[in-house]
Amino acid sequence: MLLSRYFLPTLREDPKEAEIVSHRLMLRTGMIRQESAGIYSWLPLGFRVLKRIENIVREEQDRSGALEVLMPTIQPADLWRRSGRYDDYGLEMLRIKDRHEREMLYGPTNEEMITDIFRQGVQSYKDLPRNLYHIQWKFRDEIRPRFGVMRGREFLMKDAYSFDLSAESARHSYNKMFIAYLRTFARMGLVAIPMRADTGPIGGDLSHEFLILAPTGESGVFFDRGYLALDWTATEIDYNDVQGLQERIANYTKLYAATDEKHDESEFNERVSVDHRVSGRGIEVGHIFFFGSKYSKPLGCFVQAAGGDKVEVQSGSYGIGVSRLVGAIIEASHDEAGIVWPETVAPFQIGLINVKQGDPDSDTACSKLYDALRMSGVEVLYDDRDDRPGAKFATMDLIGLPWQIIVGPRGLATGVIELKNRKTGERESLSPEAVLARFTA
Repeated sequence: MLLSRYFLPTLREDPKEAEIVSHRLMLRTGMIRQESAGIYSWLPLGFRVLKRIENIVREEQDRSGALEVLMPTIQPADLWRRSGRYDDYGLEMLRIKDRHEREMLYGPTNEEMITDIFRQGVQSYKDLPRNLYHIQWKFRDEIRPRFGVMRGREFLMKDAYSFDLSAESARHSYNKMFIAYLRTFARMGLVAIPMRADTGPIGGDLSHEFLILAPTGESGVFFDRGYLALDWTATEIDYNDVQGLQERIANYTKLYAATDEKHDESEFNERVSVDHRVSGRGIEVGHIFFFGSKYSKPLGCFVQAAGGDKVEVQSGSYGIGVSRLVGAIIEASHDEAGIVWPETVAPFQIGLINVKQGDPDSDTACSKLYDALRMSGVEVLYDDRDDRPGAKFATMDLIGLPWQIIVGPRGLATGVIELKNRKTGERESLSPEAVLARFTA
């Protein structure tokens, strides 16, 4: 992509309304634009990151055996009345009426709807277990939306729902999601610690939040420092191996870790040595629940068991804040110059900088590099603008692409160009052919 043809409305100064790093940098880099309190348009750069994250989430859900569906954003109020949550949910739920005076709502979550879909489609125990998920926009009318996409009113969420015949089988479904979440966040370069958590308005008696550490996090966290030494990428496992899955999760949860809602100070002091006690703030990026028949019972979701009896379906709910993850990754990966994207979610892999636009040698070298990289499937943002070198360097550092290729007359005179690693700041002088080989081999 040529930067001269790209829509990248960057800002030189920090927006006054931005209280945290991610909000500030998302506005400065032109990733988002606020339309009203807590509601944002996603501009080209931000949308590319959002889709990268969404695709990783989808791939790991599919790998675990979950099946993708798509449910509407608008739901009938009747479903929520049958579950008993319509009046209990509170003012965060946006309630509306259509032209026929039918009561509707903009869905903040989908337990009721997916349970009703499942109820109508499955009758026998032979059709269980199942896990259905979708990636859809939600709305919660936060009383004080702030921190950009971290606590907005409209947000993109992956929510999955498992359906099992027994509590034992449901535990296995829960465990599969647990591992899928660890894999998902590790692929994004995040250390997301699973913590005992309150179930909130979802309900249930088994729940874990996955949190990354950040001073701006909304949750207090207390955990054993040993979590920071775990290899979060070592999550390859057979999802059908019930015992192996349970043992892996037992290893990940044997250390103390809890959010402030579930924190027990005496247990913390008893189980964790003084030098291993860590407390701070965390950002929730995922939440999983098991709530049994909380929704299947009032909504009449039963299946016929092998013996002929009808039994209540056992269910769980599993959410990942896809749009929130964009902000969370920035909170975890930035420096004074701007964002530092992990390669797996970066909007482009390489930023190509022509130091002297209009110089024949520089223009030719950049064009050849740009074409060759694109032909090899490498995504490149080529800064071909007629601007000062310093401004180009500042823009590339600000938007945080993992690699920068810097081409100028001085280096070309000796047959080299410069390759910069955005994360480490390390620079190498290499021939254009060596740079191409680095990314196309």
